[in-house]
Amino acid sequence: MKCVILLSLSLSLVCLYSCDDQSQDRPNEAVESYIDLLKKGEYTDPELPAFTSRDIPALLEHISESQSISDFPQNMISSFALSECALGIYVLWTIESIRAVAIDSEFLIGRFPSLTPSVIRKEEPFEIEEGVDIQGIVANAYLDWWENSKTKDFDAFKDIDPMDNTEYRWN
Repeated sequence: MKCVILLSLSLSLVCLYSCDDQSQDRPNEAVESYIDLLKKGEYTDPELPAFTSRDIPALLEHISESQSISDFPQNMISSFALSECALGIYVLWTIESIRAVAIDSEFLIGRFPSLTPSVIRKEEPFEIEEGVDIQGIVANAYLDWWENSKTKDFDAFKDIDPMDNTEYRWN
């Protein structure tokens, strides 16, 4: 009887440890659901999701998307509400939210990293910059920031503003 129990336990342990963890191969389901809801105009939460640095690679896959979205959470204290936003810019703002929460940014309101998901020039702070070119500049800044540091612990580079070397900042 003891042999049967030991054999059963041994087989169970072998099965547990020999199964491949394929979770690394699947896309981040929470990010994909978020993106899908934004695209459909069905994201109803008034706040940005509580994503972490582990979600950044999945979010980065969407930063080039130019589809215009019109139903998305916005910072309620902003006196300016956007009627639409390019999905890629919104995803970049979501990544900035992860960074802002991690550093406890002074600009953080809830999980919103700034007043709006829009980009302005540092020298001309009242003029919103839009378009595929601006989105590309911001996307490249975030990609460079991530690619140059992704092998490090997030705490080692979360304080680096991805847009430091650009003429832009979040509004």
